[in-house]
Amino acid sequence: MRLGLSRLFTCCAPMAMVAVLCSAPAIAQTNDGNRPLSAIDWLSDTLDAPRPTVPPAASDIAENALPEDVSVLPLDAPDPDVAGLLPSSVTGLPHGLWGASTASDIARRIRTISTRPDLLPASRRLLNTLVLAELDPPVLSDRDGRLFLARIDALLSQGLLDEADALMALAGLSTPEIFRRSFDTKLLLGTEDEACARLTHTPGLSPTLQARIFCLARGGDWDAAALTLETGEALGLIRENQGALLARFLDPELFEGEPPLPAPEHPTPLTFRLMEAIGEPLPTTSLPLAFAQSDLRASSGWKARATAAERLARVGALSPNRWLGIWSEHLPAASGGIWDRIDVLQDFEKTLLAKDVDGLNRTLPPVWDAMRASGLQPVFAELFATPLSTLPLTGEASEIAFEVALLSPDYERIALKWSPALTKEQRLLHGIAVGDLPTQRQSAAQARAIAQGFRGTGIPVRLSSLVSEKRLGEAILRAIELLEGGAAGDLDELSDAIQFFRAIGLEATARRAALELLLLERRG
Repeated sequence: MRLGLSRLFTCCAPMAMVAVLCSAPAIAQTNDGNRPLSAIDWLSDTLDAPRPTVPPAASDIAENALPEDVSVLPLDAPDPDVAGLLPSSVTGLPHGLWGASTASDIARRIRTISTRPDLLPASRRLLNTLVLAELDPPVLSDRDGRLFLARIDALLSQGLLDEADALMALAGLSTPEIFRRSFDTKLLLGTEDEACARLTHTPGLSPTLQARIFCLARGGDWDAAALTLETGEALGLIRENQGALLARFLDPELFEGEPPLPAPEHPTPLTFRLMEAIGEPLPTTSLPLAFAQSDLRASSGWKARATAAERLARVGALSPNRWLGIWSEHLPAASGGIWDRIDVLQDFEKTLLAKDVDGLNRTLPPVWDAMRASGLQPVFAELFATPLSTLPLTGEASEIAFEVALLSPDYERIALKWSPALTKEQRLLHGIAVGDLPTQRQSAAQARAIAQGFRGTGIPVRLSSLVSEKRLGEAILRAIELLEGGAAGDLDELSDAIQFFRAIGLEATARRAALELLLLERRG
């Protein structure tokens, strides 16, 4: 069974080019008190309780007549899940991919996968393609926005703020739960004035006092902000620690000489930006990945920018070219840690630009060790695989160049032209890259499981019911879970995941996943 989805692995274009902004009627969000609306636990408290979109008249519905988990939604309101940044012409995905799945089941699988800290790059690319694709909502959708929020949360948890911001703008921001995420995204991107303008001009959004004070001050109305703070504190509506932070934000001169405020244990983006504004910025290294985006601004120090670039590039939230640009801005002024990694990268790049083969034989091993230590092998490979493949390297450097080639998007093209003699282990890697596995039995259990997946045909039994029930998109998500289970040691799951991807036309996903499993060390 082949469904012609081989183009799914197309790399996503930078989301900065997406500038479509549409408005959509508000969608009421509900929570049954037990089911969390989000896997993101660091959102700012920017809005008071959501207001019903169309308040029912007392004469029509008796008080408390509806159960808690019923969503109020205008019948003609569009589903936010029609919004997508990648058209079918880019992904190769059919619009009806979600088919007969329920929105709850898809959202649950997306959240489960996206919160894993150690996803294979192949799994991450495939997940993000699904999250960003233009797809019809599932047939069994309550149109309550839960799937859209799961998609947004998947992007936020990976630090993909530009993509999340563009997708929310496309869907419309009049839903309180969507706006809450949009507000925080803009805070971390440094475009908070846009968020405050939206907060001011969107009917039905009722900001909390903290958000109102922040936006009044950003708009230059310091007197109104101070009055709001005083009133909120007098009425007990603002917690003491928040009041102290807001007071310093509004009038820092009053607190000159005072000791710094205690660092908050779990800061929200609003608290994070307020701490930055009073001159007590919080380091982002121990904060969720999305906060690292704020360190990329030109106002940050080079070490902070380089560290953030390393964290974000590792998970695909920063382009390889931008990562390299940041790491190349200056010469390291110290040693140890990230400075050593930057130093060996710059040394390698000099020899590569000079096409100094002897120099590359010397500099490639240490830089590859540095990339392995920081989990940046795929990033390095995307930049340097092609130029390295054209040079007559020898010994260890030649072996590394082969690994670099197989971890790059051009793995098949380079492998087809590879001329140096191959070892037994390299012959397996080469066979995976070109789609022609060697016939001899593999000695390692993981390699045998991968070979079994490539030699199997048809849909594996454990995924057949999802496919037959027209839930192909959900089956793909389940296959990602199997692939990750296989990477953790369940070899039957690994074989089934690879066999499934190939059966539905995701050949590139199967090959790249297999190569990454054999070449990359797992990172937690």
